[in-house]
Amino acid sequence: MTIDAAALMRPDGLIETAKLGDILRISKTDLAEIAGLSREAVTKTARLNSPATQARLRDIVDIIMRVLPWAGSPPQALAWYRAQPLPSFGDMTAQELVQQGRARDVKSYLSRIAAGGYA
Repeated sequence: MTIDAAALMRPDGLIETAKLGDILRISKTDLAEIAGLSREAVTKTARLNSPATQARLRDIVDIIMRVLPWAGSPPQALAWYRAQPLPSFGDMTAQELVQQGRARDVKSYLSRIAAGGYA
């Protein structure tokens, strides 16, 4: 199964949290947790529409899409995101890094791996 990023978008270009949660098979509360956001950030319209919240959600979608080809399914990609220690970052997980605002580091790491580099 693949994730169609366009299918996750509302007509205004913002990420639809209900659809993302359905694909990942998690609740909005869990989605907020994996993003390092408050529950209100993904349930209250004003907070959900904020650039910071949307940027964090886009980072998660991008990371999940990058690992999906070798993870096998969206829930398995999410399991990797939440639990796989990354040696390059002192065994922190992608989730921990994203929660610290370091999604760019995770994406760079995944780009190195995709190019045949080492972890």
